[in-house]
Amino acid sequence: MSGSVRLKTAIATYGHTAALKDGRVQVGGVTLDLVEVTPIIAAFRRMVRNLEFDVCEMAPTTYMIARALGAPYIALPVFIMRRFHHTGLVCRPDSGIRVPTDLHGKKVGVRAYSVTTGVWTRGILVNEYGLDSAKVTWVVDDEEHVTELRLPANVIHAPAGRSLRDMMARGELQAGFTGNAGIGREGSPQSGWTAAPTPKEYRELFDDGPKLEAEWFRRTGIYPIHGLIVIKEQWLADYPWLAKALYTGFVEAKRLYLERLKTTTLNGTDDKKYRGFMPLVGDDPLPYGVKDNLASIEAMITYAVQQGLMPKRLPIDKLFIDPET
Repeated sequence: MSGSVRLKTAIATYGHTAALKDGRVQVGGVTLDLVEVTPIIAAFRRMVRNLEFDVCEMAPTTYMIARALGAPYIALPVFIMRRFHHTGLVCRPDSGIRVPTDLHGKKVGVRAYSVTTGVWTRGILVNEYGLDSAKVTWVVDDEEHVTELRLPANVIHAPAGRSLRDMMARGELQAGFTGNAGIGREGSPQSGWTAAPTPKEYRELFDDGPKLEAEWFRRTGIYPIHGLIVIKEQWLADYPWLAKALYTGFVEAKRLYLERLKTTTLNGTDDKKYRGFMPLVGDDPLPYGVKDNLASIEAMITYAVQQGLMPKRLPIDKLFIDPET
């Protein structure tokens, strides 16, 4: 990729970013100096703590925390991943947990308090099911990306050398998040967040999670965002056209992916997931832009403030630069 502006860039390779990374899509006037970071979550920390990249993928809650603390980068409304959150929180069969408020007084494992999966799920449980998050002890075994974040008093760290997976197996936790958000990880937090199968003896908090997710989306219009793109503000001050150029590149790369998703047999895990979402959310399962994601952005801000991750609500134009307007 060639252009007059060179941007050190860290984004993972997905179906909808591949064309930007392999050169099929060019960003006018820009050279993307791509840095491969595996897992991409490591780039989030490097950006938050060391401002290492000019353009970087980042978890939305990590970004909102950092932005509220004055981070010198701003988000483009390019949302890299989507998923729903009435599934992925599992309980031990002997926990006595049958409904969300049964979590009161219990210990629940989550990799980090600010991990986006945890923020979305807690927000849903609080705002839809009457959970009082302060009555739950959230047990974490990893650092927060933003080291300045001050955690609520009901967030505690697992004992040194102990994993959430092991604590759940021994009954020291009554519930936990699966996958990279919690008990589905193997090894220590420094091991690369390797996902492992969640033991089958645990049960989902909601037996009919997918049905509830669909009903919630139809009622609220909230389609949870995971991953966004940030750019250092200095670049935008020097080159006001840059946000639009980058956004256009991401949109075109996604267009190429969606054409294939609809007309070929792409059958990767993400391909199947997004194709499965299409009957519910529409022909574009990865919508970009502020307007098309307003309900989701507003919900994410609300949940972040409620959970003590942001001290106050920031206006959307302080969090996102909107190339469409």
